[in-house]
Amino acid sequence: MAILTNHVLSVIFGVLGNVVSFGVFLSPIPTFYRIYKRKSSQGYEPIPYAVALFSAILLLYYGLLKTNGILIISINSFGCAIELAYLIIYMVYAPKEAKIYTTKLLLLFNLGVCGLVIILTSFLVKGSKKVTAVGWINVVTSICVFAAPLSIMREVIRTRSVEFMPISLSFFLTLNATMWFFYGFFIKDYYIAAPNILGFLLGLAQMVLYMAYKSTNKNQFNPNKQDKNMGSTSDASFHLVLDNRQIQMKTAWEAC
Repeated sequence: MAILTNHVLSVIFGVLGNVVSFGVFLSPIPTFYRIYKRKSSQGYEPIPYAVALFSAILLLYYGLLKTNGILIISINSFGCAIELAYLIIYMVYAPKEAKIYTTKLLLLFNLGVCGLVIILTSFLVKGSKKVTAVGWINVVTSICVFAAPLSIMREVIRTRSVEFMPISLSFFLTLNATMWFFYGFFIKDYYIAAPNILGFLLGLAQMVLYMAYKSTNKNQFNPNKQDKNMGSTSDASFHLVLDNRQIQMKTAWEAC
């Protein structure tokens, strides 16, 4: 019987992390299909996708710098591509003011800040210290993103409603954090493992809150009722997921 070494376990959890992250990256597809069908951005904001692209770029850069970072490179290459695709679709159907805002956001935040990080670490930091510097930058970025749901959790407690905290999203984000924690743990990459501890704990806390307040929410939301603007209840669920992601990522943007 083969022994499960740290290397084998890291590959297993890294592949599982890629699979779960792949699903998380694809989760907004129904929303963007609806935007395409209606030829309108429907008032959604580009910040969640700009922040996700920012995080994916920095993690991709980190994966390229470190030894044996192929599993980090693979999922974040896909992440960069899919988030860029979302932003392009958004800009095609967004009103003029939103297009201008999104262009400024991408130029200043994604191109400007990411470019500055790459240039500074390339010329001012040498050798293994470069991996350390970029690793710490990713830790800070990840913590900002993971800490964003605190505002959602506070709102759930205040309103006693889980309307904007769908259990499916909380579950998969928690599962995602778990996979990447063990990947980082087994390869002894604590820049990957450490922030995912926070991600796991906050995801778990969200699910506990959901179980505590879900009965209250049933009295506030009738699943058989259709909204004229939203369409079917499945459309409503997608709106709730995206609204949750927007609030979380906007909070991360403000926190950083």
